[in-house]
Amino acid sequence: MSTKKDKFSAQDIKFMRLAIKLARGKKGLTGDNPSVGCVIVKKNQIISIGQTGLNGRPHAETNAINNSFQNLSGSKMYVTLEPCNHYGQTPPCTNNIIKSGIGEVIYSINDIDKKVKGKSFKIFNKKNIKVKKGLLKDEVKKLYKSYLVNRLNKMPYITGKIAVSKNNLIYSENKKRITNKFSEKLTHFLRYKNDGILITGKTLNIDNPRLTCRLKGYEKFSPKKIILDRELNIDPKSYIFKNAKTEPTIIFHNSKNKNKLKILKKQRFHLIRSNLKRKNSFYLKNILKRLYHLGIRNLLIEGGDKITNSFIKNNLFNEFYLFKSPNKLSKQKKYSSFTSLKLLNRKYDRKSKIRFRLFNDIITIYEK
Repeated sequence: MSTKKDKFSAQDIKFMRLAIKLARGKKGLTGDNPSVGCVIVKKNQIISIGQTGLNGRPHAETNAINNSFQNLSGSKMYVTLEPCNHYGQTPPCTNNIIKSGIGEVIYSINDIDKKVKGKSFKIFNKKNIKVKKGLLKDEVKKLYKSYLVNRLNKMPYITGKIAVSKNNLIYSENKKRITNKFSEKLTHFLRYKNDGILITGKTLNIDNPRLTCRLKGYEKFSPKKIILDRELNIDPKSYIFKNAKTEPTIIFHNSKNKNKLKILKKQRFHLIRSNLKRKNSFYLKNILKRLYHLGIRNLLIEGGDKITNSFIKNNLFNEFYLFKSPNKLSKQKKYSSFTSLKLLNRKYDRKSKIRFRLFNDIITIYEK
């Protein structure tokens, strides 16, 4: 039995920290299921580890059990989240744990899923498996912020990103790249960790972006593209238009232009007609809920000033990355400014901020 007086050893903490690292490694890549890390220990030696599989299956506990070449009888399992205890697309992890002969289970926090929450504790106790919970729970709660947003709000976890020059420009006709190559790699890492990326049709036509993850070896983890294009003015010469048949792309629009609709359907765009507000702007929450319904759990916003401002005003960002370059951009020709910096700082004034230098760029992460 476990009580509120349970104490954890330095060894317990060490093994759970490894489980947390394993869970972080798959974060954003496990679809509707949370990314879980699992470590199995016998006589204070690690004998197996497991992570949630891509798209959510198999579960971490099952992977760890299957990965072991030793007899698990009397071993101890450390897992970041309460093991599942119901039949879904896979059998309950609690069944596999019981059958394996594992003698003790330590997990950090209860699952918030009503089908699971708190039930595993009772199941293990009935089977005389020692069980404890609460180890490193504050760290693990941070790990599962996106999962909590998904399940409680039925919306994707939303990350914003924008790059600005020293004089707060986000675009200059004379120079396309604002930040350095290290910041660019971080941008691609964010794309790798999100299963959807959203921009406006205006940004698409100005920048002609690819919106793919171009980290070597991770190209297949590029996010699904989402475009907000009210009148379907997407440039047919753009990269996204040309590659829509092989790279899944959703367009939210409000157009009745039959010719444009026909052309885009032929290119295999997923077209979704969406209502507009009085000011001819989209209802962002409706779009986000629709994206959740379509399976998007982690969404990256890489738009311009206007869409970023709308998300900030509506408190829709769960976290936001501001990339600041030490270099100024020219205002000689066409250019765009980032007008939302004061609003961003005001909205997140009492929130957590993390700031660090990436070579000569400064990155500020705003978190709820």
